[in-house]
Amino acid sequence: MSSVSSIRPLRLVAVSGATSSPSKTEALIDAIVAQLQQQINLDIEYVKLSQIGHLLHGAARRDLLAPEIQQALDHIESADALIVASPVYRASYTGLFKHLFDFIDQFALVDKPVLLAATGGSERHALVLEHQFRPLFSFFQAHTLPIGVFATDQDFANYHVTNPVLLERIQLAVTRAIPQFLFASQVNVSAEAQLDKASSPLKLHQLLTTQLPTTLLGSINPQIQKLEVSAS
Repeated sequence: MSSVSSIRPLRLVAVSGATSSPSKTEALIDAIVAQLQQQINLDIEYVKLSQIGHLLHGAARRDLLAPEIQQALDHIESADALIVASPVYRASYTGLFKHLFDFIDQFALVDKPVLLAATGGSERHALVLEHQFRPLFSFFQAHTLPIGVFATDQDFANYHVTNPVLLERIQLAVTRAIPQFLFASQVNVSAEAQLDKASSPLKLHQLLTTQLPTTLLGSINPQIQKLEVSAS
């Protein structure tokens, strides 16, 4: 096991845009997480819109959201890495999935590795990862991993992944994701160590800018991204 994962578990958040449960989307996430757990130590949080989606209805501002949604947003923004998945509705992710991410801070996901996944009725929806998911997370400047996972109804039996081809795809996606996930975790661990040493936002800002590459500063978390303003 990696030395990074021995410092603390990888903080992983899995977001499901499914509006009902059980669902194939949640089953796909479970299969991906199971593969990850075989190889690295995880601190896993699930954000399931099948459970909290109804609390988003009518919400227009983040400060007016229900505590459960606020907590879900905080988990997403503070994660080392994300798995995001949704069923395909009308050629895209679900409306609740998009509504949730409408409340994410614009810079909270900068450089955060994101594994994309989706479920659809047939292979004709397979490009949804490229045409819908990837542009959304590109807006957030997240690091969307090149290998995504798309599954159809035929890949499941009783809400479990059974297609060996899909299982191989999941294994490939996880194998390619792990180095990116662990690197992101290492960056965050370094930032947390510096935070413990710093006695003020200015000192923390100085420590980070001298000890971490500039291109990595945006990937730590939303609070650290704002230090440049508070330190000026």
